[in-house]
Amino acid sequence: MRGFTRRHLLAALAAVPTFAAAQGKPIRLVVPYPPGGPLDVMARALADKVQPTLGTIVIDNRAGAGGNLGADTVAKAAPDGLTIGIGAVATHAINPWLYRKMPYDALRDFTPITGVAQMPNVLVMNAERAAQLKIASVADLVAYAKAHPGQLNYASGGNGSAGHLAGEMLKTQAGLFMVHIPYAGGNPAQLALLSGQVDLSFDNLATASANIRAGKLKALAVTSARRSNAMPELPTVAEAGAKLGLARFDIGTWVGLFGPAKLPADVTARLNKAFTEALATPEIQARWRTLMAESFATTPEQFARFVAAEHARYQAVVKASGATID
Repeated sequence: MRGFTRRHLLAALAAVPTFAAAQGKPIRLVVPYPPGGPLDVMARALADKVQPTLGTIVIDNRAGAGGNLGADTVAKAAPDGLTIGIGAVATHAINPWLYRKMPYDALRDFTPITGVAQMPNVLVMNAERAAQLKIASVADLVAYAKAHPGQLNYASGGNGSAGHLAGEMLKTQAGLFMVHIPYAGGNPAQLALLSGQVDLSFDNLATASANIRAGKLKALAVTSARRSNAMPELPTVAEAGAKLGLARFDIGTWVGLFGPAKLPADVTARLNKAFTEALATPEIQARWRTLMAESFATTPEQFARFVAAEHARYQAVVKASGATID
């Protein structure tokens, strides 16, 4: 078209209203945990990145009930794209089997938009205790635990937490007996491990990495199905324990974006496009690396299948742990 310059193109694009502006309201991004945690950090980073495309985004921290309160806020919102939420393995795969009464259905009451991040946990021991017991690998740990049933204990951030379920998975698959000691959150559990009150734990890699590098914790393996780019020298529990019954070991944290059920397909597609493009930027990928996380961008359909598979998988994991809440 003659006379149509780059300036005209930019002006035309600027005239296209953002999603929020077209609706006349800001988008509310619900975070089901308190400010300052990994999910909150991710939500704020993504919100900043997509606002030029989607318009004003307001972070709404709705912590409580292990993430259920915030997730339920999204589930009961109008399906207009103005309320979306960041969810995780807890809210959509673990809690449905952990809580006797759930305020929402983790599959039917949501529209998956995209995955956001995957973060492995890491099997760590108190370094002094590991040296004392001559445990330097998963094989050493399994051998010691089998020879000394009930003498090793492991900390977690509470009954039904990812750390608790990872410990139960290890016990079940390798045929071990270790004592679970739940604490009121991940920080108290880590302090107990560092002080030598407990022997080992399955901690978040980002949380544990500084103490691993400082030599206070002995890292044995990551809990995910594949090695972490953040610490590629660490084997997975599955590969380190392949001959010990642990070849199927796989447990970690994932994060994703959800809307309410019946979110229109065009709205879902627009949100997916904005967020997956943000996840591909160097800035977001660098921010994820500081959290020991890896980008997990998907189509809505891919994410829906993933969530459904995780929801089904954790039914057996939680049942094996015997953990219940309320």
